[in-house]
Amino acid sequence: RAIRATRRPRPPNRRRDKDLTMQVSATLKYARISSQKCRLVADAIRGKSVANAKQILDLMPKKGAGLLKKVLDSAIANAEHNNAADIDELKVATVFVNEAPRLRRFKASAKGRASPRQKRSSHITIQVSDE
Repeated sequence: RAIRATRRPRPPNRRRDKDLTMQVSATLKYARISSQKCRLVADAIRGKSVANAKQILDLMPKKGAGLLKKVLDSAIANAEHNNAADIDELKVATVFVNEAPRLRRFKASAKGRASPRQKRSSHITIQVSDE
């Protein structure tokens, strides 16, 4: 009698569904802005269409809006150039702002002392998709 090994059935290929949508990203590293301040702006454009997100960033009077607009323009250009995407159908899929290394500085304080300062910076990533 021969012992036959039974093979387990393969799980369904879940990657097939993910490959139907195109996602293109752009990243700005070491941006000299606190990630907490930049996330306030990032929350305003998450999930919006690209045209709507650009209008929101144009009218927002914050430093983070200018930085996010540059990264968004870069992501749109990447999608158009590398994947021949239609700009009108693109939307902001994900936006995340992570902390980057901090610059540690000292500021003179009273009685000849020095107090530490941390100048925060962040990494900004925007992904646009055609879905």
